[in-house]
Amino acid sequence: MKKYTAKTLEDCLSLATKELGIPENELMYEVTEEKRTLFTKKTVITVHEVIDVVDYAESYLTDICHALGFEVSLKSFVKDDLIKILVETNHNSILIGKNGSTLSSLNDLTKLAVSAKFKKRFRILLDIGDYKDKKYSRVIFAAKKAAKDVLKNHIEIKLEPMTPDERKKVHNALTGWKNISTESIGDGKDRAITIKYVNNTQSFKSKSKEENIVESESIDSTTTL
Repeated sequence: MKKYTAKTLEDCLSLATKELGIPENELMYEVTEEKRTLFTKKTVITVHEVIDVVDYAESYLTDICHALGFEVSLKSFVKDDLIKILVETNHNSILIGKNGSTLSSLNDLTKLAVSAKFKKRFRILLDIGDYKDKKYSRVIFAAKKAAKDVLKNHIEIKLEPMTPDERKKVHNALTGWKNISTESIGDGKDRAITIKYVNNTQSFKSKSKEENIVESESIDSTTTL
């Protein structure tokens, strides 16, 4: 984090944008001091960087684990605009929960805490004991198997409900499959992907978005998240 001091907030922001080379609308900052007297003005802002966000998220997770009496180690990675945090504890199964429910709730709580602190939404993905990566492999395998059945029988198949990030993985995995389209249907925890047979083989890329995740990558036009 860096601090900038000037007479006004506008002057502070101008200093920060010039030094950091970041547009003003992308700065993460907070006013940490503001004094006005009859003859002088002083404003101090603290500008945060991604590493500050990572440190805060790690501190938040560490506090939760320690409050539960768990030993914990964390390893974080930042790629593009995704912050991925690998969590290892002496009670991984408890933090993962049934079908990953506790992990999903912990992920949501971490994102809310970080957003409240920095006044900005961030893409944060937690994984405990490689649970998420293994789950991605399983849901993609099941989706591809179902897609082959749809191609053979021309009968649509609805998969089990998944989290937004899991649905995104499945959509992307089936992008480009000839005569296959995917669509997410339902709300909340019941939202699931339906795989359909389509005659139209024309494909082009479009932008879409899975809720609470992130702006998605380009996907086939027949895919609805």
